[in-house]
Amino acid sequence: MNLPLPEMLFLFVAGVGGGVVSVIVSLASLVTYPALLAVGLAPVAANVTNTVALMWTGIGAGIGSRRELEGQRPMLWRLAIVGAAGGATGGLLLLALPGRSFELVAPVLIAGTSTLVLIQPRLRERPLFRPVGLRPGPLAGYFLATLYSGYFGAAAGLIALLMLGAIIARPLVEVNAAKNILSAVPNGVAAILFAFFGPVAWQFALPLALGVFTGGLIGPAIARRIPSHTLRLLIALAGWSVGIILAVRTYT
Repeated sequence: MNLPLPEMLFLFVAGVGGGVVSVIVSLASLVTYPALLAVGLAPVAANVTNTVALMWTGIGAGIGSRRELEGQRPMLWRLAIVGAAGGATGGLLLLALPGRSFELVAPVLIAGTSTLVLIQPRLRERPLFRPVGLRPGPLAGYFLATLYSGYFGAAAGLIALLMLGAIIARPLVEVNAAKNILSAVPNGVAAILFAFFGPVAWQFALPLALGVFTGGLIGPAIARRIPSHTLRLLIALAGWSVGIILAVRTYT
């Protein structure tokens, strides 16, 4: 079926907004998933199509964040391998299992993660919570974050940002840039699985992907102008809002 021009433009604009939101507060799906529902996709098809499109946010953000990514390449390659394994595992679980189990824990997980992102600078003052590099514990946490991204996805960027903050000893804007480009890996692996085995609505995915790529490209220029403490507060407020919305939908 051919998508009407107004719906294509709507998805493109929603994608630009989602890409910018992803770069700044890690919540692209807050914009893009409802947009897909609004143009008539069923929830499962919208979730799968959204994952395919969001891969392009990370690619756009990677181009736009070259300044923040300088010197991070060796570590990013290793983290990308972990992300690919997590994304593949999550995608396979989504195709094999219902999403209800993650839906039940997602509100608490997202709200708790948002709080930890906000207080992470204070936690880093204690030896137990300082970034430790590519150690088994933080890597396992990042693997679970990317698994969650491939399976359920709501606010997955928040969880990945928290885990990367325990690995990468750099300012928040640079850790955020790493999170943005790395997000393309689990989303991309899951997207490949969905392309063969999932109900991807390609006519919806293409304008959305172009939009999120554009948003990811321009988002870093906005993010680097926001002070670190303000960025953390914005991320936490957005995460708490999503947690509350999901809690109302899930538990009532």
